[in-house]
Amino acid sequence: MESKSYMIHTNGNGVQSNGVRHVNKKGSVNKAEMRTRKPRWNIRASEMSKNTLNPIRAIVDGMKLTPNPDKAMIALSIGDPTVFGNLPTDERILQAMKDAIDSHRYNGYAPSVGYLQSREAVANFYSCPEAPLEGKDVILTSGCSQAIELCISVLCNPGDNILVPCPGFSLYKTLAVSLGIQVKLYNLQPEKSWEIDLEHLESLIDEKTACLIVNNPSNPCGSVYSKEHLQDILAVASKHCTPILADEIYGDMVFPGYSCHYMAPLSSDVPILSCGGLAKRWLVPGWRMGWILIHDRNQAFGSEIREGLVKLSQRILGPCTIVQGALETILNSTPKEFLDSTVNFLKSNSELCFSALSSIPGLTPVRPSGAMYLMVGIEMEHFPEFRNDVEFTERLVTEQSVFCLPATAFEYPNFFRIVVTVPEDMMVEACSRIREFCETHYTPDTQDTSDPDQ
Repeated sequence: MESKSYMIHTNGNGVQSNGVRHVNKKGSVNKAEMRTRKPRWNIRASEMSKNTLNPIRAIVDGMKLTPNPDKAMIALSIGDPTVFGNLPTDERILQAMKDAIDSHRYNGYAPSVGYLQSREAVANFYSCPEAPLEGKDVILTSGCSQAIELCISVLCNPGDNILVPCPGFSLYKTLAVSLGIQVKLYNLQPEKSWEIDLEHLESLIDEKTACLIVNNPSNPCGSVYSKEHLQDILAVASKHCTPILADEIYGDMVFPGYSCHYMAPLSSDVPILSCGGLAKRWLVPGWRMGWILIHDRNQAFGSEIREGLVKLSQRILGPCTIVQGALETILNSTPKEFLDSTVNFLKSNSELCFSALSSIPGLTPVRPSGAMYLMVGIEMEHFPEFRNDVEFTERLVTEQSVFCLPATAFEYPNFFRIVVTVPEDMMVEACSRIREFCETHYTPDTQDTSDPDQ
């Protein structure tokens, strides 16, 4: 069919104007004009995505990690107790999951905050006379990481600040900065088994401080705070009316001779959001089951924070329903012997590692008392060929095929973190290689008359 053109005068709104457009009988725009008017692709990443940075990945991905081909790699860097297969979960935990699957009751959507029965199971497990809990005080999440994310998101607005331990778990900063929240680092003191410098902590609090994060037992330090120290922390929070986000994912993973104290039973006035989950104590991090316990006996949070947590949980429906279906059995039927066995292994490996590294010139390990980690100081003046902990640990991989995480990833340079979940024979071998590496590169002070082999 012949195509004819017409002169149409419009201003783009159907009103006649002096503008002229050429259209054919079918109403299509002239091709020459289309070429001049075609929009350009202009797809940009969001500011939130640009502001999201995982310090561990940023540092590790930038390291030159080429292991010694003559030595099998020993990774002491991964905070996953299942990696080497020597710490399996209990058979009763697995059976609970199998039963939940076979019941066919947990294949659909659950409420965004979790099944009420599962929430009540968590509440009953952690409730005590000093800090009672009900099902409505529990929100189930996709791992403890999501629990932390929801707590930061509900408590903080862009421009607020949060107080974060240094050294501390890198996720706190990753989440906060992506949301436009300022991070203020408060000091932990290695010479005092990583207790908080309370004076420094208090000096950081201002009118924009939205919450204080306390991680006990600690990643990366392996520290466990005494009841008295926790009460001192709570006193600071109470004085300044600052709510606490308690990261207690390693709760009860405490070595014999030490005691686990959750924060909420120690205070009647400080509102606390306690985050935990199955990952570490039950040795199933991949099952992604976490929770938030809302402790608010004086109604400082009121209804607004609770409602906010519910709304945030509705953005993405919560954790795996199968695990929720097994949760009550897991909490109530896991034998004490299982936890005791895990903790005893971690203590034994920690003591082995601490003892071995304490005798190596240039290294200063800090004895842990719980969790799965041990921090080791590097006396950098005795290793002048390395500028920092990143170069030190990088060369340790190159020469000895032992990978320890440089503590720069935790905002704490010139230390490195060791994960103590590896089999004992691997821990012995790793410590032997670290000794060989340090003895190769150690440079004594001119005034140092000590024997480096002692």
